[in-house]
Amino acid sequence: MAEGMKDKVTGKAKEVAGEVSGDNELKAEGRADQAAGKIKDFAEKAMDKAEEASESVKAGVDKIRKELK
Repeated sequence: MAEGMKDKVTGKAKEVAGEVSGDNELKAEGRADQAAGKIKDFAEKAMDKAEEASESVKAGVDKIRKELK
């Protein structure tokens, strides 16, 4: 989640700098960086959940195998 957070913080800084300086391109770049950070955070959380589900399924399969022996 660190990479997503870094993008969100950097993006916010760019957005504010663009707002203060009147640089609409920098402001837009900052918003895009923030969006990318949110997407990275979401993807990382999804990967974590998928890994947890996989481990749960593996544990269930192992339990069934032991019961069948």
